[in-house]
Amino acid sequence: MFDDPNTQISTKIPSKAQQPSVCLIHSDWFNGLHFVDFGINQLGADIDQRGSAGHTPLAWAVENGHEAIVKILLGRDDIDPVKPGGSYTPLLLAACNGHEGVVEALLGRDNVDPDKPDEYGQTPLLRAACHGHEGAVKILLGRDDVDPDKPDEDGRTPLMAAAWNGYEGVVKMLLRRDDVNPNKQDMNGETPLMWAAYSGHEGVVKLLLARRDINPDVPNEGGRTPLWWAGLNGHAGVVALLQRRTSATA
Repeated sequence: MFDDPNTQISTKIPSKAQQPSVCLIHSDWFNGLHFVDFGINQLGADIDQRGSAGHTPLAWAVENGHEAIVKILLGRDDIDPVKPGGSYTPLLLAACNGHEGVVEALLGRDNVDPDKPDEYGQTPLLRAACHGHEGAVKILLGRDDVDPDKPDEDGRTPLMAAAWNGYEGVVKMLLRRDDVNPNKQDMNGETPLMWAAYSGHEGVVKLLLARRDINPDVPNEGGRTPLWWAGLNGHAGVVALLQRRTSATA
């Protein structure tokens, strides 16, 4: 059975409604940048204090895309830019939400690991790819210390995540990399092509089939092929694309 991706590549990011209510900086930064700056630099506030949802001020600023506040916080020598906000580091939150300026600001710190995974083995790149954030993906792919084909605990790669969700722009960027294997299989034997075929994303299927090194007939552990899944789910356009490729290579 092809697993529901929502249970495999899940965001599990705290909602914006879960705002803390204790710390001065936590509760009031939305009221103005100058007030926050004053609270940090003049009142001696604990800038790593966690709120009721487990988020630090930096994590809240990152998740909500408040780039100016992030830069104020990162300007402090006593800030910990990798301290998790809940279960996720600031960089994971920024990548998942597509906040490009925040991603760049965090990567400007030497002690931020751009390839550090979360508890599910999902890296900032995988999370950005899963949500189709092309800008964040481009920034992360520009780093030599990011593995563009790094799988999570279930063997799912950034390319698989992008293919499943139909993000053609992200798929294109990943396929340009020589160190991304387009035929890579996850722990269930499923490939990027299979994920795209299952979901009916014709554009992604076309991109993958345009590669000479793509094997369209690789089965998963249950013996199911991309064509089988496309047929089961009624994706006629994908079925036609796969049959055309099979006929051309026969």
